[in-house]
Parts: sequence; C-alpha cells; structure tokens
Amino acid sequence: MRNKYAPGKGIFALPYAVICIIFVVFPLLLLLVYAFRGEDGGFTFANFKEVFTNSTNYLALFKTAGTALLATGICLLIAYPIAYILAASPFNKYAILALLFVIPMWMNFILRIYALSSLLDMLGIGKSYFAAIIGLVYDFFPFMLLPIYTSLVNLDKSYAEAADDLGANGVVTFLKTTLPLSIPGIMSGVMMVFMPCFSAYAITDWMGDANTSVIGGKIQDLISHNQWGVGSALAFVLLVLVIAVMVIGNIVTKSRSKAENSALVRGGPAA
Repeated sequence: MRNKYAPGKGIFALPYAVICIIFVVFPLLLLLVYAFRGEDGGFTFANFKEVFTNSTNYLALFKTAGTALLATGICLLIAYPIAYILAASPFNKYAILALLFVIPMWMNFILRIYALSSLLDMLGIGKSYFAAIIGLVYDFFPFMLLPIYTSLVNLDKSYAEAADDLGANGVVTFLKTTLPLSIPGIMSGVMMVFMPCFSAYAITDWMGDANTSVIGGKIQDLISHNQWGVGSALAFVLLVLVIAVMVIGNIVTKSRSKAENSALVRGGPAA
C-alpha cells in the first residue's frame, strides 16, 4: 500500500520545471516585453509594423528558408542511401554509426566548424554560400541519418518478402513497401535538420560571405545596434514560424502513419 505521506511522482519533475521556467519561459517573456516596447518604454506595435513592412525582412526570411531547405534536401539525399545500406548490412552497424557519425558530434561545435573551414580553405574553397551549405550539411547530417536508420532497421521485413513473393522486383518493392514505411523516419529527420538550419546563423556567418546572410544574422545585427524592439519582434515572428512548421510536420507524420496503418490492415502498404 502506498504511503500517503510519500512524495508523488511529480516531485521528480520539479527540477526540470524550474529549469524550463528560468531558461525557456522567462527568456521568451523577456523577448515579448522588448517586442512590444517602444523607444519611450511604452506599449507599441511599431516593432512588428517595421518587421512586416520592411522588404529586407521578407528577403532574409525567404533566403533563410531556401538555405535551410537546400541543406535539408542534401542531407536527405545523402543520409537515406547510407541508412538503407547500414540497415541491410550484416556487419556491426552500430560501431560504424558511432565511429563515423556519432563520435564526431562529441567534439565541440566551434572546433568542428573551424576544422572544416580550414579544410575548405586548403581545398581552395573560401568563404561563400557553397561553403556555408557544406558547413550546415556537415553539422546536422547525423540528425537526418539516425532517425531514418532507426526507421529502416525496425521495419517489418515480411512486407518486402510478401512483395517479392507476389513478383515485384527490387525497385517496386522499395517504392511500395520500404519507402512508404520509412516516411515517419524521413519526416523526423527533416524536422530535426530543417529547424536548426532555419534558426542557426553561426555557420553561415562564419563560413559564408556577405551574400550568405540569413535572418538569424539580421536579428543579431539589429540587437548589436541597440534595436532591441525590432530585433525581438523579428525573433518572435521567427519563433512562431518555427513552431508552425513543427506542428505541420507532426500533423503530416501522424496522418501518414494512420494512412499506412489503415492500408496495412486492408492488406498492403499505401502507394
């Protein structure tokens, strides 16, 4: 019988709640205060008006989204074949994953980017948009690989075997079974790469040139020039967009999973 005086399970979540309040909730509230604060210290919407009426903000936003989509697409194109080979190989896949993709992540972020930048300089690739994309792909690639690999390695092989028994060749089997069933892993990888690429600016600022500026860099420039109101408003808009993308991604993933489950119950994977 449970002792009524014993602490409940919720007590163990208290340190986490305190950390979230101090390092997440309080900074967001401070961001909102600055976003709605005018130069005279009063309440105003002028900062958001500046965000939505300044065309340079739209340009930076679209450029940031394009950069993040490009880096995410490259990560996906590279990660899926590697994850597929690792999942289908008989050798020690976990050792290879740790050696090639996980252990390098233990190194400090600054050191990794500095080493990559030095390597690109040795190869004759200076600071440019191309170098910034390489930096983004290099840094966030494991976050694409691991979810896809986990999804592929946990697939029920009986569906591929059934497709083979029904006369489907390797390409058809992959397109009709393996690829659809690995969509949740792909979506997780896309979200885990796109979100930090969209909001991070240190890599593009370090490895890119003057034409590689993204919206994170613009926010940093505004705040460094004491334009805290406009910078905070732009950061809040960016936060809302990131949350919206996350929500849409979760909805798509859940709806796809439901469709897959319904198709499998009917007798085969969804097309």
